[in-house]
Amino acid sequence: MSVAFTKDESAETAAETHLPDRPISLHPDRVTEAGLKALELQLQQARAAYDAASSIEDVNERRRQAANPLRDTRYFAARVHTAEVVPAPASTETVAFGSTVTFSRNDGRVQTYRIVGEDEADPKAGSISFVSPVARLLMGKAVGDVVGTGDQELEIMVIA
Repeated sequence: MSVAFTKDESAETAAETHLPDRPISLHPDRVTEAGLKALELQLQQARAAYDAASSIEDVNERRRQAANPLRDTRYFAARVHTAEVVPAPASTETVAFGSTVTFSRNDGRVQTYRIVGEDEADPKAGSISFVSPVARLLMGKAVGDVVGTGDQELEIMVIA
């Protein structure tokens, strides 16, 4: 059979296995102590996934399976390297990084969020990034303060 009729997977495989780096925020890499531990765990898991993929016999499949873990390893290694651990706030007088804030919205909803680093933020689990618009409005404010923009107002009820 002529080489012209065989499938050349090298170009296809190269496109699948070279993934661009995950974007890294331009904001400072502030994290809580738990956030740093989570980053270190994710780095360890990415390295383990890469090691597992590296043992695959077929070179094309190995490249495909290793692409995501390799990209994640680069990302988490960079984030761990640049992480700035911010200690828990010493006071509950004003909202700060690491504070848990309960506030009411002018539509009647009451919400509680902990202000954390970008990589550890998970609004569904009750945490938001310190660079999020809501966190930026709340930082430095005290119980009873009303903050907002436009028709959106938040009243701080509790800082823990």
